[in-house]
Amino acid sequence: MSEPDFDPDAELIARVGRDDASAVRQLVARKLPRVLALAARMLGDRMEAQDVAQETFVRVWKQAPHWREGEARFDTWLHRVAMNLCYDRLRTRRDTVDEEAADRLTEEAVPSAGEPEAALEARQHGERVRAALAALPPRQREALVLTYYQELSNAQAASLMGLSVDALESLLVRARRGVRAQLAPREPETASARRKR
Repeated sequence: MSEPDFDPDAELIARVGRDDASAVRQLVARKLPRVLALAARMLGDRMEAQDVAQETFVRVWKQAPHWREGEARFDTWLHRVAMNLCYDRLRTRRDTVDEEAADRLTEEAVPSAGEPEAALEARQHGERVRAALAALPPRQREALVLTYYQELSNAQAASLMGLSVDALESLLVRARRGVRAQLAPREPETASARRKR
């Protein structure tokens, strides 16, 4: 197998497929944090992210005995499963993330020690970033989450999303512009501006 096709998870998945309990623990330890982070960023709700992660790993257990090395990298397949589960939830969701879920998500990003003002500022910034991500169209959010938070290369993210690198970069430009617009300080609306509407 050539180096670009090498899948570092292939042996581990084969062991999981043979019901090797040690391999299962190793796979969960290796992959769960990234799947949880991906789902939390996409959904904005830690509890839903845990549900997505659980369902993702249920699919891993079902697929592992049938996994054929070389058809796709396991990591690519795992990300795609998690993303599809996130999209399913986003499609069925009728309202925005509730404030309690947003608080749970942003509390984890707040430093536990330090000055209270710094912690408050970090929490407020985290809430604004979460809201800015949630306001993006799903494909833009996915591109940003995969490249920025999951630290995939543009080529890896493009492949995962079924896009060319150019198309991914276009999504990233629009996503960054959207986040910047959401995070920009808003000027108070004047009475004359309200009358012009």
